[in-house]
Amino acid sequence: MASQSQFQQRIDASQTSITKMVFPNTTNNYSTLFGGTLMEWMDEIGFIVATRFSRQKMVTVSMDRIDFKKPIPAGHMVELNGRVSKIGNTSLEVEVEVFKETMYDTRRELAVTGHLTFVAVDDDQKPTPLSVHSG
Repeated sequence: MASQSQFQQRIDASQTSITKMVFPNTTNNYSTLFGGTLMEWMDEIGFIVATRFSRQKMVTVSMDRIDFKKPIPAGHMVELNGRVSKIGNTSLEVEVEVFKETMYDTRRELAVTGHLTFVAVDDDQKPTPLSVHSG
């Protein structure tokens, strides 16, 4: 079993940020980002965080408590920040915060939060224990 400090080092090393641009082809009829597109981006960053933490095959098993706090208009930048928030035997939870930022000034605010759960799987797609590899 890995020590608490090894888990914390892995958590710190697996933090990931991705910046996207909200173009018109990703917006709805209100000229704001489609929720489904944002959920895809959240799943992408969650997967990267989970894989960087475990260095194992990871699959999404749930997206939980996604709160759309602010609409994200076309022409805004979006920064997604992901971090491991909970570790189980075969699964881990990734917290994702999404910030919207205007292009031509420094205004930035939290727009969406969510928690995603990933499970480590073996070659037969069966859950397998998480492990922390040195590296």
